[in-house]
This record gives sequence, structure tokens and C-alpha cells, in this order.
Amino acid sequence: MNSKLHMPSVAKLEDVLRALAEPQRVAILKLVHDAELPAGEIANRFSTSRQAVSQHLRLLTNLGLLNERREGNRRLYRVKREAFGELRTFLEVFWDNSLSSLKRRLEADKGKRRG
Repeated sequence: MNSKLHMPSVAKLEDVLRALAEPQRVAILKLVHDAELPAGEIANRFSTSRQAVSQHLRLLTNLGLLNERREGNRRLYRVKREAFGELRTFLEVFWDNSLSSLKRRLEADKGKRRG
């Protein structure tokens, strides 16, 4: 692994991937991707309890996927984009390997057809 790149720990990546396996958490992230929203408004968009949404928000914030900002007694949430850059960097290792493997197979098949 390139030490110049900031890569989160394997344990943190596992926690992030586990968190993203929950559909409601993904829905929350999509909801606050482009706009900062208060916790109450986020909770109103879901049929689960406010406490359940609050737990999801806390987990996503603790994992560094959401920014939380306080304004008076309200808590406002927005996606922390740089956290997804770290995840993308991690996943690109697998993507690049797959693309390289596909390219080699296609070139080998092309060579077989010529020969």
C-alpha cells in the first residue's frame, strides 16, 4: 500500500462497509448528500422511530461519513465527502485489478483470433 495516500484502517473500512449494508443508512446518506438537513427533518422522511434514525445518524457521524453541525438546539447533518474519497481509493484497488485482468484477457483473445 502506498504510504503517501491516507488510507483508513482495515477495521474502519469494515465498519464503514457494514454500515453501508443497512438500506436506511444509505437512504440517509443520499438525503443529506447535497443539502444539510436537521435531524428532525431527516427522521420525518422515514417510517421508523426518531430514536432509530438518531442511532443511524450517530453511527454515520462516528464513522466519519457525516458532518454534524449544531445550530441552537438543532443538529444539522451533511455528507462528509472526503470520507467517501478514502473508501473510493480503497475500492479502486480492486477495480483497477479487475480492469487490468480484463484487458489482458481481451488482448490474449485477440491474439488467438489473429493466430
